Amino acid sequence: MKAESAATRGQPDQESLYADALAQFGSSLARLATGYELDQSRQQDLLQDIHVALWRSLATYRGQCSLRTWVYRIAHNKASTYVRQRMRARRLKSVSLEEIDDEHHHPDFERALDHEAILEKLRDLIQRLKPVDQDVFLLYLEGLDARSIAEIIGISPGNVAQKIHRAKKYLQRHFPTGANHDQVR
Repeated sequence: MKAESAATRGQPDQESLYADALAQFGSSLARLATGYELDQSRQQDLLQDIHVALWRSLATYRGQCSLRTWVYRIAHNKASTYVRQRMRARRLKSVSLEEIDDEHHHPDFERALDHEAILEKLRDLIQRLKPVDQDVFLLYLEGLDARSIAEIIGISPGNVAQKIHRAKKYLQRHFPTGANHDQVR
Protein backbone atom coordinates (compact mmCIF):
# COMPACT_ATOMS: atom_id res chain seq x y z
CA MET A 1 0.00 0.00 0.00
CA LYS A 2 1.37 3.41 -0.96
CA ALA A 3 1.88 6.14 1.60
CA GLU A 4 -0.38 9.13 1.13
CA SER A 5 1.29 12.32 -0.05
CA ALA A 6 0.59 15.68 1.56
CA ALA A 7 -1.23 16.81 -1.57
CA THR A 8 -3.47 13.71 -1.50
CA ARG A 9 -4.43 14.47 2.12
CA GLY A 10 -5.30 18.04 1.18
CA GLN A 11 -2.29 19.52 2.96
CA PRO A 12 0.09 21.92 1.23
CA ASP A 13 3.35 20.37 0.08
CA GLN A 14 6.80 21.38 1.34
CA GLU A 15 7.40 23.85 -1.49
CA SER A 16 4.07 25.61 -0.97
CA LEU A 17 4.58 25.82 2.76
CA TYR A 18 8.07 27.22 2.30
CA ALA A 19 6.83 29.80 -0.20
CA ASP A 20 4.06 30.82 2.23
CA ALA A 21 6.51 31.00 5.14
CA LEU A 22 8.90 33.18 3.13
CA ALA A 23 6.13 35.49 1.96
CA GLN A 24 4.79 35.95 5.49
CA PHE A 25 7.95 35.80 7.61
CA GLY A 26 10.97 36.29 5.35
CA SER A 27 11.71 39.83 6.51
CA SER A 28 11.17 38.83 10.15
CA LEU A 29 13.67 36.01 9.79
CA ALA A 30 16.21 38.45 8.33
CA ARG A 31 15.70 40.81 11.28
CA LEU A 32 16.09 37.92 13.72
CA ALA A 33 19.38 36.94 12.11
CA THR A 34 20.51 40.56 12.44
CA GLY A 35 19.54 40.50 16.10
CA TYR A 36 21.56 37.37 16.78
CA GLU A 37 24.67 38.32 14.80
CA LEU A 38 26.33 41.71 14.24
CA ASP A 39 28.69 40.70 11.44
CA GLN A 40 26.89 40.92 8.09
CA SER A 41 28.54 37.91 6.49
CA ARG A 42 27.74 35.78 9.54
CA GLN A 43 24.19 37.16 9.52
CA GLN A 44 23.81 35.81 6.00
CA ASP A 45 25.25 32.45 7.06
CA LEU A 46 22.85 32.26 10.00
CA LEU A 47 19.90 33.29 7.83
CA GLN A 48 20.82 30.64 5.28
CA ASP A 49 21.04 28.03 8.06
CA ILE A 50 17.60 29.10 9.30
CA HIS A 51 16.16 28.78 5.80
CA VAL A 52 17.68 25.32 5.32
CA ALA A 53 16.36 24.18 8.72
CA LEU A 54 12.94 25.62 7.91
CA TRP A 55 12.83 23.93 4.51
CA ARG A 56 13.76 20.57 6.00
CA SER A 57 11.31 20.90 8.87
CA LEU A 58 8.37 21.66 6.60
CA ALA A 59 8.51 18.08 5.31
CA THR A 60 7.14 17.05 8.71
CA TYR A 61 4.78 20.00 9.31
CA ARG A 62 1.27 18.67 9.88
CA GLY A 63 -0.52 21.77 11.12
CA GLN A 64 -0.20 20.86 14.82
CA CYS A 65 0.44 24.57 15.43
CA SER A 66 0.20 27.70 13.32
CA LEU A 67 2.72 28.19 10.53
CA ARG A 68 3.89 31.31 12.37
CA THR A 69 4.67 29.37 15.54
CA TRP A 70 6.40 26.64 13.52
CA VAL A 71 8.58 29.13 11.61
CA TYR A 72 9.61 31.04 14.73
CA ARG A 73 10.27 27.83 16.65
CA ILE A 74 12.59 26.57 13.90
CA ALA A 75 14.32 29.97 13.68
CA HIS A 76 14.64 30.13 17.47
CA ASN A 77 16.13 26.65 17.70
CA LYS A 78 18.63 27.29 14.91
CA ALA A 79 19.63 30.72 16.24
CA SER A 80 19.95 29.44 19.82
CA THR A 81 22.24 26.67 18.66
CA TYR A 82 24.24 29.22 16.68
CA VAL A 83 24.60 31.52 19.71
CA ARG A 84 25.73 28.68 21.98
CA GLN A 85 28.32 27.59 19.42
CA ARG A 86 29.62 31.15 18.98
CA MET A 87 29.80 31.67 22.73
CA ARG A 88 31.81 28.50 23.15
CA ALA A 89 34.09 29.56 20.34
CA ARG A 90 34.62 33.07 21.70
CA ARG A 91 34.27 32.25 25.39
CA LEU A 92 32.04 35.29 25.66
CA LYS A 93 30.41 35.71 29.03
CA SER A 94 26.69 36.19 28.64
CA VAL A 95 24.50 37.88 31.22
CA SER A 96 20.84 37.78 32.13
CA LEU A 97 18.56 40.80 32.13
CA GLU A 98 18.75 40.76 35.92
CA GLU A 99 22.56 40.94 35.90
CA ILE A 100 23.06 43.49 33.15
CA ASP A 101 21.56 46.33 35.16
CA ASP A 102 24.26 45.86 37.79
CA GLU A 103 27.04 46.55 35.30
CA HIS A 104 28.82 49.87 35.08
CA HIS A 105 26.79 52.34 33.03
CA HIS A 106 28.56 54.58 30.52
CA PRO A 107 27.18 58.16 30.67
CA ASP A 108 28.80 59.07 27.35
CA PHE A 109 26.21 56.90 25.60
CA GLU A 110 23.32 58.90 27.06
CA ARG A 111 24.73 61.99 25.35
CA ALA A 112 25.00 60.26 21.98
CA LEU A 113 22.33 61.45 19.60
CA ASP A 114 23.53 59.52 16.62
CA HIS A 115 20.96 56.97 15.44
CA GLU A 116 23.60 54.38 14.56
CA ALA A 117 25.25 54.65 17.96
CA ILE A 118 21.94 53.91 19.64
CA LEU A 119 21.27 50.93 17.38
CA GLU A 120 24.79 49.63 17.94
CA LYS A 121 24.33 49.84 21.71
CA LEU A 122 21.03 47.99 21.43
CA ARG A 123 22.65 45.30 19.27
CA ASP A 124 25.47 44.99 21.78
CA LEU A 125 22.96 44.57 24.61
CA ILE A 126 21.15 41.85 22.68
CA GLN A 127 24.40 40.04 21.84
CA ARG A 128 25.45 39.95 25.49
CA LEU A 129 22.22 38.45 26.81
CA LYS A 130 21.91 34.80 27.71
CA PRO A 131 20.26 32.85 24.87
CA VAL A 132 16.81 32.59 26.49
CA ASP A 133 16.73 36.33 27.30
CA GLN A 134 17.97 37.09 23.80
CA ASP A 135 15.25 34.94 22.29
CA VAL A 136 12.52 36.58 24.36
CA PHE A 137 13.77 40.06 23.54
CA LEU A 138 14.10 39.47 19.79
CA LEU A 139 10.73 37.74 19.48
CA TYR A 140 9.12 40.57 21.44
CA LEU A 141 10.71 43.09 19.08
CA GLU A 142 9.12 41.11 16.24
CA GLY A 143 5.71 41.83 17.78
CA LEU A 144 4.93 38.45 19.29
CA ASP A 145 2.94 38.37 22.51
CA ALA A 146 4.02 36.59 25.71
CA ARG A 147 1.85 33.54 25.03
CA SER A 148 3.31 33.06 21.53
CA ILE A 149 6.86 33.57 22.76
CA ALA A 150 6.29 31.08 25.57
CA GLU A 151 5.01 28.50 23.11
CA ILE A 152 8.02 28.98 20.83
CA ILE A 153 10.69 28.99 23.53
CA GLY A 154 9.14 26.53 25.95
CA ILE A 155 8.91 28.68 29.09
CA SER A 156 5.84 29.96 30.90
CA PRO A 157 4.00 33.06 29.65
CA GLY A 158 4.51 34.60 33.11
CA ASN A 159 8.26 34.13 32.83
CA VAL A 160 8.20 35.70 29.36
CA ALA A 161 6.15 38.66 30.62
CA GLN A 162 8.61 39.17 33.48
CA LYS A 163 11.59 39.15 31.12
CA ILE A 164 9.86 41.62 28.78
CA HIS A 165 9.04 43.89 31.72
CA ARG A 166 12.68 43.85 32.90
CA ALA A 167 13.92 44.57 29.38
CA LYS A 168 11.56 47.54 29.05
CA LYS A 169 12.66 48.94 32.41
CA TYR A 170 16.30 48.58 31.43
CA LEU A 171 15.72 50.33 28.11
CA GLN A 172 13.80 53.17 29.75
CA ARG A 173 16.64 53.79 32.20
CA HIS A 174 19.56 53.50 29.79
CA PHE A 175 18.38 54.86 26.48
CA PRO A 176 17.69 58.49 25.60
CA THR A 177 14.11 59.68 25.68
CA GLY A 178 12.26 62.43 23.88
CA ALA A 179 12.68 63.55 20.29
CA ASN A 180 16.00 61.77 19.75
CA HIS A 181 14.64 58.48 21.05
CA ASP A 182 11.89 58.57 18.43
CA GLN A 183 14.57 58.01 15.78
CA VAL A 184 15.09 54.42 16.96
CA ARG A 185 12.42 52.26 15.41
